[in-house]
Amino acid sequence: MIHVENLTKRFQQVRAVDGVTFHVAPGEIYGFLGPNGAGKTTTIKMLAGVLRPTAGRIVIDGLDLEKEPIEVKLRVGFIPDRPFLYEKLTGLEFMAFMADLYRLNGQSRDERIQRFLELFELAEWARELVGSYSHGMRQRLILSAALLHGPRVLIVDEPMVGLDPKGARLIKSIFKKLKRRGLTVFMSTHTLAIAEELCDRIGIIHKGKLLAEGTVAELRELAGQEDSPLESVFLRLTGAGPDGAEEIDFL
Repeated sequence: MIHVENLTKRFQQVRAVDGVTFHVAPGEIYGFLGPNGAGKTTTIKMLAGVLRPTAGRIVIDGLDLEKEPIEVKLRVGFIPDRPFLYEKLTGLEFMAFMADLYRLNGQSRDERIQRFLELFELAEWARELVGSYSHGMRQRLILSAALLHGPRVLIVDEPMVGLDPKGARLIKSIFKKLKRRGLTVFMSTHTLAIAEELCDRIGIIHKGKLLAEGTVAELRELAGQEDSPLESVFLRLTGAGPDGAEEIDFL
């Protein structure tokens, strides 16, 4: 479903992403992990067509992103790490605006909007201004808008940031349902417990390069830590040391 070959992004002399290659199968939840500044968000922006790669190729659902950008974007739902919302619109108006962007029309459009507002527990707030929404409600509204047009692929950067336990549980439940329905999810997260629970496979990027890729069990074997939590495996593979920090001498 997602094929990335030799993906590279250079900012002046800095290679933020350096020759990354990976493949994500249809219906797979793929976790993309890495320390801050590793190249996660840059990679995600290139997958979503927001940034143009310096080199490499991105194919989504059989379409080359460079050659057919509009067609690819119609098949992709994208949630950036800092999504923008029009605070002077109501939730219902924002969803209608997104439906127009994705060329949805007719009675099915309104029914679909209502169904997603109910799914994400926003129906009773639909006629309230987005500016009055809590952080968790805004996250749910963004996710519902990204799924409104029925994408084949969902690309999401840090979906659980700032959510309370109830909100996080709802989002996890929805991701699992989406997977059962065949949606492909490419997800960046710093919450390793979420990655371990949801992801079929995980890629670890560090300093712009893909260090390792595989199931949690395969990553444990690669790190030589078959009985360790994913956090310890991640720290070992990224060179952060067994406890995630180098010894600091304060004296």
